[in-house]
Amino acid sequence: MLLDATACYTALRARDSRFDGCFFVGVASTGIYCRPVCRARTPKAENCSFYVSAAAAEAAGFRPCLRCRPELAPGLARVDAERRLARLAALRMESDGLSDGTISDMADSLGITGRHLRRVFTGEYGVPPVAWLQTQRLLAAKQLLTETTLPIMQVAMNTGFGSVRRLNSLFRTRYGCNPTDFRKNVEARHDPAEPMTLLLGYRPPLAWETLLKFLNERAIPGVEYVDASRYLRTVSITHKGATHRGWISVSHRPARNVMEVTLSPSLYKVINRVLARVRFLFDLNCMPDDIAEKLGTMQIGGERVFEPGLRLPGCFDPFEMATRVVLGQQITVRAARTLAMRIATHLGEPLETPFRGLSVTFPTVERICSLERPIEDLLGPLGVVGARARSIRALAEAMRQGIIRLEPGADPEREMVRMAALPGFGPWTVQYLAMRALGWPDAFPHTDYGVKRALMGLSSKEMLALAQGWSPWRSYATLSLWNHLA
Repeated sequence: MLLDATACYTALRARDSRFDGCFFVGVASTGIYCRPVCRARTPKAENCSFYVSAAAAEAAGFRPCLRCRPELAPGLARVDAERRLARLAALRMESDGLSDGTISDMADSLGITGRHLRRVFTGEYGVPPVAWLQTQRLLAAKQLLTETTLPIMQVAMNTGFGSVRRLNSLFRTRYGCNPTDFRKNVEARHDPAEPMTLLLGYRPPLAWETLLKFLNERAIPGVEYVDASRYLRTVSITHKGATHRGWISVSHRPARNVMEVTLSPSLYKVINRVLARVRFLFDLNCMPDDIAEKLGTMQIGGERVFEPGLRLPGCFDPFEMATRVVLGQQITVRAARTLAMRIATHLGEPLETPFRGLSVTFPTVERICSLERPIEDLLGPLGVVGARARSIRALAEAMRQGIIRLEPGADPEREMVRMAALPGFGPWTVQYLAMRALGWPDAFPHTDYGVKRALMGLSSKEMLALAQGWSPWRSYATLSLWNHLA
């Protein structure tokens, strides 16, 4: 495995945990080697050399850093997976607040005991998982108390406290006040039967029009709708055995560097899950300056193609997006939208909304898995060829059984290997899903028709060599190529 020094140094400066374990950096001025997530001051580029393993760094004469402890790095280091387990647990708690389970349930899903999870989590974050989760729930409750007029009881239930008494107790202990203190400046009462609006911040700049255009071109009619300034969609989220269906609208407020998320009253009980999915869909955790530093000079035919503030569009519903990707194999984006619309119309659930463009929720994994007839018999009359219909069914079964996890925080390399084992999942499909369903910043679907057109005249080997210079942000480079064609 060859490492590109410029790409590795870019990842080192960003301290992006997604590259932890992919390489190690030897620092000539100190004689030590570190992980790319080390919190020490970033060394000068001329003092850095990069290695694919800890053993290679030590063979070059470097000793391990006592601060970042290379022995704990995941991935290629393969010495200790404890840090990876702790981070994965934190990501899962951040995304859904463990509203459908407990710490012990999460430990079981990770294949470890609750005691081991508490030990590794405390070692990584300095607190046990239950204390970390309480902080996340308190912050979520504070946002709802500050930005909404939901009853205190509903705030407590939505954020996982279970009772107002528990919420009050923790607010007094942690913040020295009562939850109602955050309501003193609320001038008007919110009608619980009316839509509610909350805010999500981001780091500027943000290329909103480009992002909206990308989503508009791929929006499934009836499920998604994009107008001149907003993204709207239907929502179906299962929570504690109950399915909550409704709609959301997302607008941009550049003067405040926030996204404005409006949701229907039917989604109030899953507000935090909705916000987490919106944050992932619009890549709001992005560090635009780090990406611009690497891709700002990216050129095709002598013309610069990178747009500052470019975001990597994720997805709101991983199965919905993955189905559209499978349908889009070897056909146009518009044709794939049409097929996805037919599937939503025939197998989805009708939904009344105040918007003409939203009328149905996309069928869930459970809905596809419960089909009694062969799926090719159901999708064939809609224009879906048998091989792709069977691929959709195989994906649904793998997601239902937990064999494949398409969500933020999943291990991209592992999930990509598992997806490649599914029927009909070739390199393009796997790389595209790594970009949008897993949020992997360094995917590069070099077999994509648009990429080939943008890099016309280059062989596959030459394209891969060129793209190496865009690493570790090749997903953003791919978007830039697509935008350049448009």
